[in-house]
Amino acid sequence: MAAVTLYLIVGFTPPAYAMHIMEGFLPPGWAIFWWVVALPFFVLGLRSLTRITQANPELKLLLGLAGAFTFVLSALKMPSVTGSCSHPTGTGLGAVLFGPLTMSVLGGLVLLFQALLLAHGGLTTLGANAFSMAIAGPFAAYGVYHLIMRFSGEQRIAIFIAAALADLLTYIITSIQLALAFPAPVGGFIASFTKFAGIFAITQVPLAISEGLLTVLVWNWLQSYSPQELELLKLIKREPQTHEST
Repeated sequence: MAAVTLYLIVGFTPPAYAMHIMEGFLPPGWAIFWWVVALPFFVLGLRSLTRITQANPELKLLLGLAGAFTFVLSALKMPSVTGSCSHPTGTGLGAVLFGPLTMSVLGGLVLLFQALLLAHGGLTTLGANAFSMAIAGPFAAYGVYHLIMRFSGEQRIAIFIAAALADLLTYIITSIQLALAFPAPVGGFIASFTKFAGIFAITQVPLAISEGLLTVLVWNWLQSYSPQELELLKLIKREPQTHEST
């Protein structure tokens, strides 16, 4: 809960500890608002997930891998400035593989388990955390991946930027959420957002770059060991084999 700790740093609120917004930290009105915003994406994501698993049951292992990748990366708390911490998100990979709606379910479940098992995040703030990490980030990753592929076809570059952008946008949305809930006495929303985002950027930008590189490594591994699944998802095309005549 790095974003929440930042609020302590700028002197507006009680302490919190990482980029997932902690339990009970948001005012009730804002907590309900983000739940209402996030729930439709989760419902649509369930329908998307059902279609994928029914049409291609063999993709269930890859779905599990995408969820596990998100769980592990987003549970890593990296020390930030003044006692706060940041973390990667891991949502870019799943967004590219299965689309942002499916990732809203996988990411939402990851956040739920982290809140219940690791005290990382919370139930009242689950809607806000899901919107930033499991919805906004994956939609950005999916969009930029297909945009780059359309105009350049450089897949590894597209994967790198998609993963890094999903990470960066998550922290930006979290900063917006906190600034909306706790505007600064002087300068209001803009001043509060600037302080949140500015301090977050010190660690989140390097983390986003690192996450992009790691996601490319995982993608290379998938291409080597799970090409059939990537072909089913129409993300790669197997080159036709040529036979030399004798």
